[in-house]
Amino acid sequence: KTVPLADSGLYLRGTPQVQIWDYTEEKKFEIGADKGSGGLWNNSAGAPGKDPLVLADKPFGEWNAFKITQLGARTTVVLNDKLVVDNAIMENYWDRKSPLPASGPIHLQTHGGEIRWRNIYIREIPAEEANAMLRGDDAGFTSIFNGKDLTGWAGEVDNYEVKDGAIVCKPDHGGVLHTEEEYGDFVVRVEFKLPPGGNNGLAIRYPGTGNAAFDGMTELQVLDDTADQYAELDPRQYHGSAYGKVAVHRGYQRPVGEWNYQEVTVKGSTIKVELNGTVILDAD
Repeated sequence: KTVPLADSGLYLRGTPQVQIWDYTEEKKFEIGADKGSGGLWNNSAGAPGKDPLVLADKPFGEWNAFKITQLGARTTVVLNDKLVVDNAIMENYWDRKSPLPASGPIHLQTHGGEIRWRNIYIREIPAEEANAMLRGDDAGFTSIFNGKDLTGWAGEVDNYEVKDGAIVCKPDHGGVLHTEEEYGDFVVRVEFKLPPGGNNGLAIRYPGTGNAAFDGMTELQVLDDTADQYAELDPRQYHGSAYGKVAVHRGYQRPVGEWNYQEVTVKGSTIKVELNGTVILDAD
């Protein structure tokens, strides 16, 4: 609950901010006050989430209610039962070249006017639930793995098997398993789980023979970044990197043994990798 001329906000992971302010203060209309509270005000101009989708503030003197969901850097804000930010990437105000930190405190902030807070609750979202929320309904996507066998796949099919609905490499085997279909520009959604020291990859535009990292467009590394044997790798060899070409932002994997959700967008020579809701690579 706040008062006229107040200017406040909620820092997420120590980063500003979900905006709270006086939506009637005309002097601030030019910077968006008339659009209301709840936006990710410190996002870049024009970026999704910077401005709230609707004006949802209650009149002064009444209590407002936020529900904020954070999945990686993806932020959804509901203010007074109205959706004001829809699954937008929250930018790192302190370092625009880096993603939002993987963890951090929540701040209650104000500068210029009283604000009162009450009924503050938090629930951490387990990995399986977070993955399902990040995936959404898969509208417009086609499944390329039926969960039962390797129909639609080629390459070293004898070196892989299906266990409990997942593709698993047989012990002491390896090689490239690839789709029979070929794709130009695409978005692929995949969940993966690594064992301790796991080392694999997602081959992009693989020609069907040769080395996946060098004979195709590239290989996106799939690696247990926490393993001791990988402590001193080239930065271009950690999980999500374009192998040997472009380094990645690290620290966004789930603990070994948990399922991770990854979405990769390939357009022409550009690749964007989003891991557990955070963009860790965006490069040409």
